[in-house]
Amino acid sequence: MDEPAAPKPGKSKELQTRIIVGVLLITAALLAGYLGGMFLWLLVVLMALGIMSEWAGLTGRQDNRRMAMYALSVPLAIMSPWAAGPSFLGLGLILGAAMFVAVFDRSFKLAGGLIYAGFPALAILYLREIDNGILIMLWTLALVWATDIGAYFSGRAIGGPKLAPQFSPNKTWAGLIGGVVLTAAVSFVLNVYWGLPFYLVLLSIPLAVLAQMGDLFESWLKRKAGAKDSGTIFPGHGGVMDRLDGLIPVAPLVALIMVADSLSALS
Repeated sequence: MDEPAAPKPGKSKELQTRIIVGVLLITAALLAGYLGGMFLWLLVVLMALGIMSEWAGLTGRQDNRRMAMYALSVPLAIMSPWAAGPSFLGLGLILGAAMFVAVFDRSFKLAGGLIYAGFPALAILYLREIDNGILIMLWTLALVWATDIGAYFSGRAIGGPKLAPQFSPNKTWAGLIGGVVLTAAVSFVLNVYWGLPFYLVLLSIPLAVLAQMGDLFESWLKRKAGAKDSGTIFPGHGGVMDRLDGLIPVAPLVALIMVADSLSALS
């Protein structure tokens, strides 16, 4: 999510709305993550389909939006608690659905959205099911939130040189550093009080940078499409992609790290 430029008169109400909606979204994510099962799966399904819909709009493939959402629904259904769950079958079906959409749409633009929406959905569901899954999933969400919050407020307070003005004119280096610092601090707290492995505290730093790169990628997509936001579903935040742009690249990488960790434990 983009950082705003310097504060302007009349922005306090917008900031208040942003905070309220943000707190509600975080509460819903934490509750679904804690309960797991069908509650988390339903939230992930809504997230993935929302991303797919907005991707189609940003890439100019609105005509085949519904078809792509139907195609994505197949692997999402297989990932449910009543089916195979988050597994390699789900991964294969995401890739298969993307290939189907590419052939049907005669373009890779729309097919890329199935990867963009499907991989983080699979990753989040997988993380919840592993040993210590609630903590790992909480850390994954928290590091993205901390990156956003730290970047938002340090960017407002400090300003300074722009990070990537060609993609996101309001994002600053101060915001990036602030986001990384807050992420590392939150991860350290989870290490001290909840036993998060220390190597994940160290990994939180490059992951925070990756979350910012996810933000920049989405900003690039919006700039190409001539759109301010990916959608309007969340007041003060924009669309689903606006809210989850940092989580989209981070969650799959964390899942890969956990897979590698479990394989090394077996060897």
